[in-house]
Amino acid sequence: MRMPLSRSVALALIAACALPIAGCANNRSKGDVPYVARDVGTLYATAKRYLDRGRYKEAAQLFDEVERQHPYSIWARRAQLMGAFSYYLDADYTKSIESAQRFLAVHPGNRDAPYAYYLVALGYYEQISDVTRDQKITQQALDALGELSRRYPASKYAADARLKVDLVRDHLAGKEMEIGRFYEKRGEWLAATLRFRKVVDEYQTTTHVPEALMRLTETYLALGIPIEAKKAAAVLGANYPGSIWYERAYKLMERHPVTAKSGA
Repeated sequence: MRMPLSRSVALALIAACALPIAGCANNRSKGDVPYVARDVGTLYATAKRYLDRGRYKEAAQLFDEVERQHPYSIWARRAQLMGAFSYYLDADYTKSIESAQRFLAVHPGNRDAPYAYYLVALGYYEQISDVTRDQKITQQALDALGELSRRYPASKYAADARLKVDLVRDHLAGKEMEIGRFYEKRGEWLAATLRFRKVVDEYQTTTHVPEALMRLTETYLALGIPIEAKKAAAVLGANYPGSIWYERAYKLMERHPVTAKSGA
């Protein structure tokens, strides 16, 4: 399950990356691009034309050709980014990330570096799967978004990156909750408690915290630590008093009141 993406944000960036140049298109067959020597203007213009027509894979391949045939041209630098963007639109996120990272390796201080970092982050972000699957890509997306925000906090991409960081963190917290609920159903109270505790400690701003506090109330009671259960319920009541999770925690504590003896 992919998270929703404001593709218009990325699409709007093409105007900033495209260089208006004149040139005539050469005909070629689909698939891999054979090496046919062409001047840089013709290559770039043809690639841009394919991009405008929605032929993203072909556009990306021709932008790669610009870099391959004219590596020392000023066009090669721009073609790297345009190729990364074209691969992104073609949903070939691995190649998009590789192209953007190659740009950053060669031109780390370039003025378009923030955009390259943004493309890397988007490439990982688009691959985020549902919480029942491995979350390696999710963590990579979080790392890439965080790096963009740290390096270029004032850039026009940082605000979108920060929004996506919140969504990714919520996704990771959801994974912890899913594992915690699995352990709780099996009666593995300590393992479940550790997962719910992690959500409360590391993902405080996510939507999963109220349920995590209620689940902690349950698991602490199951572990025979009612005083900790009372603390979790109290935090839940103080921060989310109108939630269904607090109602459940309150009823639990009513059935298991903490006495001086049990709290000792």
